[in-house]
Amino acid sequence: MDLCTLIERNASFTPDKPAIHFDGGTLSYAAFIQRIEQIARALKHQLGIERGDRVAILGLNRPDYLALLYACARLGAMLVPLNWRLTVAEQLFILSDARPKVLVLEQAFDALLAALAGQLPDTFVAGLDFSPLGGSKWDCLVDQSRGDDRNQHTDLSCPLLIVYTSGTTGRPKGAVLRQEALLWNGIMSQHMHNLGSTDHVLTVLPLFHVGGLNIQTTPALHHGATVTIHTRFTPEATLAAIERDRPTLAALVPTTMQFLTDHPQWRTTDLSSLKAVCTGSTMVPQHLIERFVARGVPVLQVYGSTETCPIAVYTRLGGDLTRKGSSGLPGLCCEAAILDDTGNGLQAGSPGEIAVRGPNVFSGYWGAQQATREPLHNGWYLTGDIGRRDADGYFWVQDRKRNLIISGGENIYPAEVERALMEHPDVADCAVVGRPDPRWDEVPIAYVIRRPGVRLDAEALTAHAGSQLARFKVPREIIFTEELPRTALGKIQHFALKGLTRSSQHNDGD
Repeated sequence: MDLCTLIERNASFTPDKPAIHFDGGTLSYAAFIQRIEQIARALKHQLGIERGDRVAILGLNRPDYLALLYACARLGAMLVPLNWRLTVAEQLFILSDARPKVLVLEQAFDALLAALAGQLPDTFVAGLDFSPLGGSKWDCLVDQSRGDDRNQHTDLSCPLLIVYTSGTTGRPKGAVLRQEALLWNGIMSQHMHNLGSTDHVLTVLPLFHVGGLNIQTTPALHHGATVTIHTRFTPEATLAAIERDRPTLAALVPTTMQFLTDHPQWRTTDLSSLKAVCTGSTMVPQHLIERFVARGVPVLQVYGSTETCPIAVYTRLGGDLTRKGSSGLPGLCCEAAILDDTGNGLQAGSPGEIAVRGPNVFSGYWGAQQATREPLHNGWYLTGDIGRRDADGYFWVQDRKRNLIISGGENIYPAEVERALMEHPDVADCAVVGRPDPRWDEVPIAYVIRRPGVRLDAEALTAHAGSQLARFKVPREIIFTEELPRTALGKIQHFALKGLTRSSQHNDGD
């Protein structure tokens, strides 16, 4: 059995059931498994994909993104999803690291081709919507496929995904996820959302990230539900789809929640079909949750990472959603703990590093044994996040371990300061980092985006922060900016801001 067997079984039980809606068209489960098998045949017989080979894809969301994933599962191959927001140099780094045999490419991103030809000339390029020079058009390859669609010795233990980390700390690493990780992740998603075959998932997050791919999308397909895919997120299209298509579930990140709730159509859009939305990826401002709850939509929180597929800790539909800021309880099929620096468990209320253990956890970083050894200890994956749990086992995520600011011997968690700043009505977004200081070692500095049309000044915002935080936690400087460096799913790249802060300080010294 491989992961594709789940799609195959659903096609047997409900062949005419809509599996995927996309761009006005519908793919039934029978048509979806047929497409998967066609792609698997093309990969095997025309492109020579064997067990363990890599296939990369660079494109916006579309049904063949998912069909390619399950075709790789059938063959025991690995899919390498590429982030289309990255620069050519960044994409080329990932391709040079993963060394795929095939790259499936959308024409909008063909700027990569010239560099690819020079550095990876043996990688075959299939164009999703064009005929690349020296390659082939994707549909021509698939439509002409012949032969069988399986490789020997393929099962759930085979690696299926190499997902490169989103780059909050610099160079990305390829987290390898087995087929069984997606299986167990799907079971936890079912538990989290009360997900069943009658559900309808709206997917607007990018499929190149485990959040868009695995929080709801693949679990829905495993359970015989229906998925509506958007090529990419826009608030107008998302709100229109919720009202028109009547989805029951959607996964969002705080940035997309902000866009939706700030949109003029937010108050008038019919949201009554939604039994819940889930969110995570970064700190979730309470006011965003309250905006959805005020419209009758429960908000579930999920905590995890690329390395956990990503579901690890979550609040559950029908469960306790009253603990503000909590990411919930350890998932149904994994364990989570708070550990000290020596790997020992900490008591309730004590902050420490969040660790996760279970079949959903990655098997290692692609081609990087040393990097793999660092976060894996005694079966636990050390997430690098600082958190705490209460006496009932509920988790709160406080910040990244490496974001910790130590000022005069006191620990400052930037997320706590950011949360206080975000409570000011004129603050749209912010990020806090440490700046070297000759007296205190480090002091907190805040980068702040003001809401449009307001005249918030640094003195007023500092006074606001001082009314809620201990003096040593109040930012020593507030820098107003138009944007913050982010990953694809909205996580702020604190390392980039730290570099900017140090560079600015050095230049001032000159």
